[in-house]
Amino acid sequence: MAVIDIAGFVADLKDHAVEHGFHVHDERHFVESYSLRQTWEVDAHPEEGCEGPIDLYLSLEIDPRVLLGFEDAVISRPDGDDPPDEYRFPLNFTWGLPPLPHGPDLLVVATELAGIGGPDLPLEVSAIDSIPAATEATERSLRVVAHQNVSLLRIRDGDAVSCDLLDRCLGVSRFLLEAAEGWLA
Repeated sequence: MAVIDIAGFVADLKDHAVEHGFHVHDERHFVESYSLRQTWEVDAHPEEGCEGPIDLYLSLEIDPRVLLGFEDAVISRPDGDDPPDEYRFPLNFTWGLPPLPHGPDLLVVATELAGIGGPDLPLEVSAIDSIPAATEATERSLRVVAHQNVSLLRIRDGDAVSCDLLDRCLGVSRFLLEAAEGWLA
């Protein structure tokens, strides 16, 4: 019997996201046949942004060595005795926007988002400038990424992703949704 239910965690994460104002569109599960690495991806956006340009991609990366190490550590201990909280999986939040005819100043966006994410949700803001045709203006595609590590002990206990984290993610989503109106005009 497995000591941790990853599929159940992803299902709970989707439900938790819905409770915090997200609309979930899609879920994908990939398994690499050689190494047995897995990735779970969930596509979401704020409820009010169903027709909007912003998407949030949540991805959980499963390293089988970490999973097996955690299971071995749990099984080797007496019942009720938890192993050290040193087993973690990366959970990434990636916001994407389409090419923006009026691209933002990255420093301004990064500064404003830092206030929303705070120290518990550090955000990386990046952009790609592209020129669709030689006679057209540059368009900027914006990407915002937050990296978190979730504890397998906390996944097992059902409290790996806090309400505060999802509220901050919703705040970032709403900020980008509102700002995108001007960037796309």
